[in-house]
Amino acid sequence: MYGWHGKLLRINLTTGTWRVEDIPEPWLRQYIGGRGVADRYLWEELDPKVDPVSPANKLIFATGPLTGTPAPCGARYMVVTKGYLTGAITTSNSGGHWGPALRFAGYDLLLLEGRAPQPVYVFIDDDHVEIRDAQAFWGKTVSETEDGIRNELGLPNVRIACIGPAGERLVRFACIMNDKHRAAGRSGVGAVMGSKNLKAIAVRGTRGIRVADPHGFMRAVWKFRQHLAESPARQGMTELGTAATIDLTQAFGGLPTRNFQQGQFEYYENLNGNSIKEKRMVANKACFACTIACGRVTRLPGEAADKYLVNTHPRNWRYAGEGPEYEAAWALGADTGVGDLDAVIKANWLCNDLGMDPISMGATLAAAMELYERGVLNDSITGIPLRFGSAEALIRMVEATAYREGFGHELAEGAKRMSEKFGHPEVFMGVKGQEFPAYDPRGFQGMGVAYATCNRGACHLRAWTPGLESQPGIDPHTPHGKAEWVAEEQNRTTAHDNSGICLFTAIGAPLSDIAECIAAATGIAFTYDDFVRAGERTWNLERLWNLRAGFTDKDDTLPERLLKVPHTSGPSKGVVVHLDEMLPVYYRVRGWDEHGVPRPEKLLELGLAGL
Repeated sequence: MYGWHGKLLRINLTTGTWRVEDIPEPWLRQYIGGRGVADRYLWEELDPKVDPVSPANKLIFATGPLTGTPAPCGARYMVVTKGYLTGAITTSNSGGHWGPALRFAGYDLLLLEGRAPQPVYVFIDDDHVEIRDAQAFWGKTVSETEDGIRNELGLPNVRIACIGPAGERLVRFACIMNDKHRAAGRSGVGAVMGSKNLKAIAVRGTRGIRVADPHGFMRAVWKFRQHLAESPARQGMTELGTAATIDLTQAFGGLPTRNFQQGQFEYYENLNGNSIKEKRMVANKACFACTIACGRVTRLPGEAADKYLVNTHPRNWRYAGEGPEYEAAWALGADTGVGDLDAVIKANWLCNDLGMDPISMGATLAAAMELYERGVLNDSITGIPLRFGSAEALIRMVEATAYREGFGHELAEGAKRMSEKFGHPEVFMGVKGQEFPAYDPRGFQGMGVAYATCNRGACHLRAWTPGLESQPGIDPHTPHGKAEWVAEEQNRTTAHDNSGICLFTAIGAPLSDIAECIAAATGIAFTYDDFVRAGERTWNLERLWNLRAGFTDKDDTLPERLLKVPHTSGPSKGVVVHLDEMLPVYYRVRGWDEHGVPRPEKLLELGLAGL
């Protein structure tokens, strides 16, 4: 077999046993790899109605056929499970170096099941697999865990994915972190890992990846690289990182501010790519095989390092780390009304080290701040004033949430559950239990249908419409044509996830470049259409899984605030989201019925009939 190893490593944490299995070759051909193949395992092996933090849930780490190859940005792996935040199928993506290490060890997928009787970590060294005691690392931060395990193993080149205190305490939006600052970030995959008493997975691999046509593969790789090298968008990403997007969303009235009550933030320039680069950035950072290097290594110099000290836990000595990326800068900044870059940087570092999704963290705090300012919450409940713009509240609540201390226990449940508990579900800004990322659909109409229909809950990575809607001649406020584009883009981005290539390559290279690399690597004549069809097949399988879990078309909706309450100022003044117009079109384009159920003829077309 070329391109793929065709091997899955299955570890049962309850019994402490493991075995290597062959991945069915038809699945690899049908789904390409990564997210799609992991989805198929979840479909075959997991009852969608199980408790996400029960031993019955499965936790799957999946790479694509280009993960670990010289293909540009071939660093990605997926974590697929039933999400603790949403109860839906969850497909979280991460970069760095961990995914390639798993491939170098000889595996395409790692499947974990059961629950260890006490804290453990897994060590994979090619064919050698150990389940080791992790009680010494339980309670440690991400950086402490990674450094500690590396020292214990005596292997400086081992790659580690782990959870922080948030995952141990089942914070519903806990992450799985690798390389200290890369995250499989959304939907609570870290809580699922914590529920299994699994602290970390350390991997060292010494094997290569065989490709069917080495010369053809390298020709395709260099063509791919050249497209990225020549792209102005790629150059901008390298220079300013993802936070440059703040200027775009601000300009279109689509930068959600103070829990989506406004579409522009008066302090946006404090948080944008230029400010980060000029004031706090030390260097770029790239993942494995990356030619973009969008990561920001940042430092708080002098007195800035001592700002917002919190004495609850001794982590305030930190003065360097990574980020914030755009989503974190927005969630911890504009959404909470905090315009202090240093506070946002420190909160982001804490989220990384404690193992939490900064999007859900900031968005949940923003919902609580709205309730506080309405008078629903008060100091006797929250412990401190939770006013919009409070940097102190931001820093203290990040730590309190990770440890479920005080009001942090309520925030750890996510915005939906927190707002429902206090009698105001309308302040939850999200879909299927997952908080929105950093785009207000009143500024970019297409994001409304993208959010509403995403299988894993509100997400920007399945169909990023601002890139289209900000183009000259395109009206970002009209619903016309948006549903069709979203459905097509969801297929394309899903194929991206299946390949093992970073989604950011789409800013400068056509998707056909990836299809050519896969064809040369596997020796199978995959065309562009085959590749995108694998994405569509994966998307529909996830939809079927969610329907079986109990989700319906009633879950394909948006908060009333977006549907009925327009902004009162800015470029999106007077605009609401016309989901009622877009959703029926989306269902029709998808080949689904009026209730969002895939029609039999669509399932037959995709090879999903009879599942």
